[in-house]
Amino acid sequence: MIHPDEARFWTAVFAVLLILTAADMAPFPAGAAGPDRPATAAGAYGLSGKIGAALAQTPTGTGPGRIDPRAPRGFAGIPGAPRIDYAAAFLWAVWVGWIFSTVGAFGGIMAGVGHLTIFGLGAYAAAFKGTNPTLNALLTDSIRASNQVLVAAAALISTWNFLRMRRIVVPLGLALGLGSVTGAVLIPWLTAGRVHLREYVGYFGLAVLVIGGFLFYGTTARGRRRSAKAREAAEAFRRSARAGTEAEAASGVRLERFSPTRVEFRFSGVPFGFNPLLAAAGGLVIAGLSAFLGIGGGFLYVPFMTGVVGLPMFIVAGTSALAVLLSMVVSLFTYVVVKGTFLSWSLVGAETAGVIAGAMIGPRTQKYIPDLWLKRIFVVLALYVGLRYFSKGFFGQSWLPPY
Repeated sequence: MIHPDEARFWTAVFAVLLILTAADMAPFPAGAAGPDRPATAAGAYGLSGKIGAALAQTPTGTGPGRIDPRAPRGFAGIPGAPRIDYAAAFLWAVWVGWIFSTVGAFGGIMAGVGHLTIFGLGAYAAAFKGTNPTLNALLTDSIRASNQVLVAAAALISTWNFLRMRRIVVPLGLALGLGSVTGAVLIPWLTAGRVHLREYVGYFGLAVLVIGGFLFYGTTARGRRRSAKAREAAEAFRRSARAGTEAEAASGVRLERFSPTRVEFRFSGVPFGFNPLLAAAGGLVIAGLSAFLGIGGGFLYVPFMTGVVGLPMFIVAGTSALAVLLSMVVSLFTYVVVKGTFLSWSLVGAETAGVIAGAMIGPRTQKYIPDLWLKRIFVVLALYVGLRYFSKGFFGQSWLPPY
C-alpha cells in the first residue's frame, strides 16, 4: 500500500508535469515564422537557440529534408514534423519505467525505440542529413537527451523506492556509479575524433549476445547449482514478501562491514561481499563501452552484479538504478546545460509522468516474479539488443527496430 503522504506527493508531481506540458503546448507566438513571415537566423517557427537557427537555414518545400511552412505542426512545433500522440507516449513511458525498475536495465534502449521508431523521429531527423546536417545532428541530440531524461527519471524513482524497501546495496551502487561517471567523462575526451564507432558496433553486439548467453546459462540447472547463495537469498526474500511488509523489511540489505577494499552485507540472512575497487573498475569499463554507443550501462551493470558479484536480481535492479542515476545526471548536464540541447518539454513532461507511474509499479511487482524469470526477461532483452547491434555493425542495417 502507498502511504497517504506519499500519494499526495506524487499527485503534486503529476500536477507539475501536466502544467509544464500544457505550457509548452501553448500556441506559438504571433511573431513566429510561418507562411507569411520568413525565418531569420535568430530562430524559426517559434524556436530559438541552435535548433531555431538551424531551422532558419533549412530549405523549404514539400520533399524529404525540407520544411513545408503550411504543413501541420508536429514535434517541437516544426511544420511537417511527426505528430506524436501524447497518450501513446505516456503509455510507452509506463513500459519504459516498469522494465527499467524491474530488471535495472534497458530503459534507454526502450526509450530510444519509442522516440526513433514508434514516434518516427529517427527517420525524420535522418531526412535532413543531406539538406541540413546541422539540423540532423541537433535533432539527434534532442532524441538522445530525451531518452536520458526518461532513464534519469526512472532511475531516480526506482532508487528512491528500492531504498525505502532496503533492496539497494548502496556502497556497490556508489562504487559503480562513480566509476561510470569517470569513464563517461574520460573515454569521450580521450577518444573523440580517434575512434570510428562502426568498427566496434558489431563486436559490441556480439559481446552483448555473449553476456546474454552467460546469464542464460545461469538459469539452467547446472548454472543454478553454481549460484546457490543467490538462489537461497532470493527464495528467502520471496517467502518474506509473501509473509507481509514487516518481514520483507527485516529481510532487506544490512551492511556488516565496510572498508576501502571489502564490503560485506546480508540480504534475507544470506552473507555477500565485494571489493569496492573492483566495482569502481567495472563501472569505468562499463561506462567506456556505453560511451562509444551513447546509451546507458544498465544492461551491463546487471550481468556484472549477478555474474561477478553473485547477487540475486531482487537487489540488482535497485543497485543498478543508483549507478545509472549518477551517470545520467552528469550526461544530462552536459547535453542540456553545456551543449544547449533542445528538449520538447511537452513531450518529455508527458513521458516523465508515464515513467514515474511505471517506476512506481516495478519495484512492487518485481518481488512477485521469481528470480529465475527476472533473469530470463533480461536474456530476451539482451538477445534483442545484441542482434540489433550485431546486424548493424556487420551487415550495415539493423535487423530489429529502431532501424
